[in-house]
Amino acid sequence: MKDYKSQINTDKLPNHIAIIMDGNGRWAEMKGKPRVFGHKNGVTSVKEVIEGCREIGVNYLTLYAFSTENWNRPKLEVKTLMALLVSSLRKELKTLVKNNIKLKTIGNIENLPEKAQIELAEVVEKTKNNTSLTLTLALSYGSREEIVNVIRNISKKVVNNQLAVEEINENIINNHLYTFSLPDVDLLIRTSGEKRISNFLLWQIAYAELYFTNTLWPDFRKENLFNAIVDYQQRERRFGKISQQIEKIND
Repeated sequence: MKDYKSQINTDKLPNHIAIIMDGNGRWAEMKGKPRVFGHKNGVTSVKEVIEGCREIGVNYLTLYAFSTENWNRPKLEVKTLMALLVSSLRKELKTLVKNNIKLKTIGNIENLPEKAQIELAEVVEKTKNNTSLTLTLALSYGSREEIVNVIRNISKKVVNNQLAVEEINENIINNHLYTFSLPDVDLLIRTSGEKRISNFLLWQIAYAELYFTNTLWPDFRKENLFNAIVDYQQRERRFGKISQQIEKIND
């Protein structure tokens, strides 16, 4: 594999990377194993990506760990995923603390098994003051559901005269999202060759660069991450402007 890390311009890193970790089941099936085998091996890829982000100085990493739609998967697979979440949190707490990594979660956490909620709360509490990397796990998360909740909560404030309709703007909406404390996504990565967003951070990726790779998640390593960042840095992010305007800003 090429040395993509040496090609990265650390002055132009994406501030916030989000990843749709796809392909665990297919990876396992290709090896003649049950789907849960892929999920277990995907944990190594999670560690690699976290380590890679820390090495080069990325500030925010958000991982799509379990969607609202994933509850519809076979019960054994869901049960295994929840157990894997609990065991991983227990094993990695010391590593997170040692490496100054803050853990956050977004989604309907109350839908998770009680044991998972307890482990999550403990790790979030014990890492809340860490500052090197903010790692966010999207669990029981769906972006449309998130946006519906935002509309409901803002509507309640309008009805209760806590907020005027005229005051509603992008900042108000941002402040009611699960991700209110996170910056917008700069780079969205999806593994396994699928080219869709799958109801993930629809509002937050409005101006994100999208990167799709055929690599299945259990095979994704730091160099794959670095390759995605190199590709990202070769693009011109205009945010609705034209190239000449961007050039003036950067001069």
